Amino acid sequence: MDIFAKLLAHFDFGMLLLRSAVGIIFVYHAAPKLMSPKMIATSLKWPVFVISLLGITELVAGIALIFGRYEQQAALALGIIMIGAIGYKIFKWKVPFSSPQKSGWEFDLILLAACLDILLTGGGRFGL
Repeated sequence: MDIFAKLLAHFDFGMLLLRSAVGIIFVYHAAPKLMSPKMIATSLKWPVFVISLLGITELVAGIALIFGRYEQQAALALGIIMIGAIGYKIFKWKVPFSSPQKSGWEFDLILLAACLDILLTGGGRFGL
């Protein structure tokens, strides 16, 4: 049997790794939005409640991914956030895909792809 075919038997573990990594990233990025929403809102010229709502959504959905609860709903919410982030970077800030001087939107794209993967596959069987 081909080694790659054997690896497919570990799909659920692979999805656990992906879900956990994505969840940790979103929990980490939720923290500043929840601790300093006014500062972020001022810099983006957005209402404070929008930044707080984004932070709460990232925190709750990130935790859901880590623990394997409501994975598809969490992935959908985070995917929508990432579409907004990519659109904002491309059309508002005119950020290139990648740049040595500043953060491009390549990281946002891989997070969107991971969220879509979790949404489409269900995130695997491992969870609480």
